[in-house]
Parts: sequence; structure tokens; C-alpha cells
Amino acid sequence: MYRSNDVCHLAAAYLAGYSLLPYIGINLRERTVFNCGILLINDVKNILLVRTDRIGDVILSLPMLPLLRRRFPSAKISVLVREYTRELVEHHSCVDEVLVYEHEDSLRSLWAILSNVRRRKFDAAIIPYPRFRPALISFLAGVRLRVGSGYRWYSFLFNRRVFEHRKDARRHEVEYNINLLRVLDVPTDGPPAFEFTATQTAKKSVDSVLAQYDIKPSERFAVLHPGSGGSAREWRPENFSDLGSRLNAVGIKVVVSGGRGEEKLVQKVVDGIKGFSAAVVGRLSLTELGALISRADVFVSNSTGPMHIAAVVGTPVVGFFPPMIQCSPVRWGPYTEKKKIFVADNNRCPLCQGGACRSNVCMDEISVDQAFHAVKELLHD
Repeated sequence: MYRSNDVCHLAAAYLAGYSLLPYIGINLRERTVFNCGILLINDVKNILLVRTDRIGDVILSLPMLPLLRRRFPSAKISVLVREYTRELVEHHSCVDEVLVYEHEDSLRSLWAILSNVRRRKFDAAIIPYPRFRPALISFLAGVRLRVGSGYRWYSFLFNRRVFEHRKDARRHEVEYNINLLRVLDVPTDGPPAFEFTATQTAKKSVDSVLAQYDIKPSERFAVLHPGSGGSAREWRPENFSDLGSRLNAVGIKVVVSGGRGEEKLVQKVVDGIKGFSAAVVGRLSLTELGALISRADVFVSNSTGPMHIAAVVGTPVVGFFPPMIQCSPVRWGPYTEKKKIFVADNNRCPLCQGGACRSNVCMDEISVDQAFHAVKELLHD
């Protein structure tokens, strides 16, 4: 379903002088010419990848960039992201420019982004995150090749449509993203390539944090990340505390991380840990968080963006997932071999009793014993 704001944006675009009919005409002509082989894909020189959602989503789109670079070696590749995920792409070797997407739902912000995109005269735009606003922007900006889902009410705004449902979670998000590129004649063979760059400044900042908590380079430590930013059901903070206490008992120090707004949650976990614990919450940038996680021996979390950072930087992951198809680890699990994944069993949940997951109660079916043994296996103890 669409919102009234969507209709208002379409109407306002028309009244502002961005008549839809000429663009529809261009769309039809482009499609005919393309199918006749006259418009060569090799002529694409200016590409925009749009990923305007969250941390994990952006990370799982990173393998698209080297594939685009390999197929279009002389093209300029730009990425449109939200401000708080900018760090994830601004140092990527395949990215020439980063544009910031203003998330405010207003006509003024729409015009600002539209003008920014239109001015750059992109040849192609790829939109893995199917939302109306980015689709409308690429359409009104006159981007010639617009790649997106064929299953939305606004899919007419795309002229390179991919008919693949993601809601069934039959494959990983990385694979769904890469599949979009096939309509641009991009070879997608080989394992997905991730790239995450922690600057020297970020590494020095993390060195300072670890020194502040007297964690020596020779000492092992785990990062526990109890929040999910609302993206999934969460393992109880008491479980994280219990796990932290057990890790301390076998000589593994514990750092508890979190983002802004998760201060109380992190403190609750820290307060319940027997032995050493350090709270690092709301004080690290994403690249600093990546540098911290890369130094850790293991990362333990619910399904959340930092879990994907851990997978990219090569740190073993223990992840907790709810029994919900939209949160399935088949689609959203860490893209690494160094992992132990637990999915709560809602058949054993006293609240859900085998039905739809209704709350965090299901997550109690994942025991601290299971998580502790998983960490030990990953560390080869």
C-alpha cells in the first residue's frame, strides 16, 4: 500500500514542472532501443548505488561495488546513503563520491536530493532497498537506467525490473543485491568481496580506549552487543551478563558495546557481570567500532548491523535470531564461515506455543550454556 504522502510527492513533482509524461516517454523509448541492442551497456559512465537504510543493509550491499567496478572500469561510481552510514562507504576503493540522503519526509528535502542527483546526470541507478522516494528521485532526475524490484506499486518508475521476492528469505541479502546487477550485464561469478577500511585515526582511538580499560594487546577479549536498534527480537540483558561472567571465569575479558540510546541497556549488562567489564556505548564512530571489533577474539550479539561489521573484519560471530521469516539468518545472518548461529524455537516458547513470534520470550529458548560453548568452540578452547 502507498501513503498519502507518496501521492502528494507525485502531484507536487508534476506541479513543480517535472512532468511525468515526458519521462514515461523516455522510459519506453529506452526500453525499445535497449532491447534492439542500440543502446550499449558499455556506454554507462556514471553510476549511482542507492542504499538509504541501516548499517547492516549497507554492509551487505558492499560486494556490489567491486562487481560494478570490474564491469565498468572507467565509470564514476557514487553511493547515496544516510549520514550515519556514510563512514561505511566513504573510504571504499571503488567509490568515487558519497551523496547523503536526507531522511526527513518533506517536499523540501525531496527537492534537495532530487536536485543533487539530477545535477550529476547519472546513466544508471541501482536501488536494492525498494522504497518509493528513492525510486521517484531516480525517475524524476532523468537517470536512463533505473534498476529495482518489479513487485512494488511504484515499480513503473524502474525500467530494469528484477522479479525476485526477498520476503521469503530463500537466499542471503548479499545474493539478492548482487542479482540486481545482472540486468546491467554485470558478471556475478566468484565469492562476494567485502571491504571495510578502519583509518589510522580510528585504530589509534581504539588503542586509547583499550588502554583506558587496561586491556593489553596480549589479552583476549570478547565484545558483547546486547542491542539491536529495534531490528530484531533481543536476547535478555541478564543473559548477556551471565555470559560475560562465564567468559571472565575462563580468562576472557568483556567489552559491552552499544549505540546512542542504548546506554541504559549496556549499563544493565555491565552491572550484572561478575569480574571485568568495560562499557563502550555511544562514543565510537562506525569505523572505530569496526576497529574495536577487529581487535576482539569473538563478537556476540542479536541480529544487528555491528554483527555484519564483525563478519567483514573477520572476527568470529555468535548470533541470536528470532523464529521469524523476515529476520531469518538465511537472509540476514553474518556472511562468514566463522560463526555460530542460534534461532529461538517458538515451539518451546510458553507464549507463542508454535505460533507467530509475539515477543522476546522466544529468545529465552536460547540458553547461556549454548552461547558459552559456542564461544569456546570458536576460540578452540
